[in-house]
Amino acid sequence: MARVPPLRMPRSEVRAELDRIRHPFRVAVDRAKNPFNIGAIIRTAHSFLVREVVLIGTEPWYERAAMGMQRYEHIVEVPTPEAFVERAQREGWPIVAFEKDHAEVGLWDATIPEDAVLTFGNEDDGCAPVILEAAEQVVGIPMYGINHSYPIAIAAGMGMAEWARRRYAQGRLVVPEATESPAVPEGSEGA
Repeated sequence: MARVPPLRMPRSEVRAELDRIRHPFRVAVDRAKNPFNIGAIIRTAHSFLVREVVLIGTEPWYERAAMGMQRYEHIVEVPTPEAFVERAQREGWPIVAFEKDHAEVGLWDATIPEDAVLTFGNEDDGCAPVILEAAEQVVGIPMYGINHSYPIAIAAGMGMAEWARRRYAQGRLVVPEATESPAVPEGSEGA
């Protein structure tokens, strides 16, 4: 099993370097009912170096499931779906909602902008109606069995992987050149 050796740098330096190579998309979660799933999504979002993770709602989440990656991510909490939509509209984020029951397009055919905010609903209710209304697209992930839905952490991973596959299929470098330094998002906080 591969292990990453200790970086022997202050966390602030590690975060600064990660910010230099972050991707322009965000992940938002309309608070999962299972707090483990939020931590798992944060861990997966770190693997894709998303610009930030937006947690919608006030339910707690399980930090151990993030395996320490929350210390390197920009995690923003907004209290309600309405506050999330307002921020997305104010900052010009294209919302791409993942929702099986209200899907307008399948994942393979969806248009996913580079700076999209991939938004996932909770296990019971999916995305809030206000999020679905504001979304540029409502995307369904293909399913072939009789199961009702994917676990939210798995669905988020599939959405992030498809975003990355499309970007890298176009020949983008895995590690951006030094001239591609994105700014750290305002209002982002590390846990």
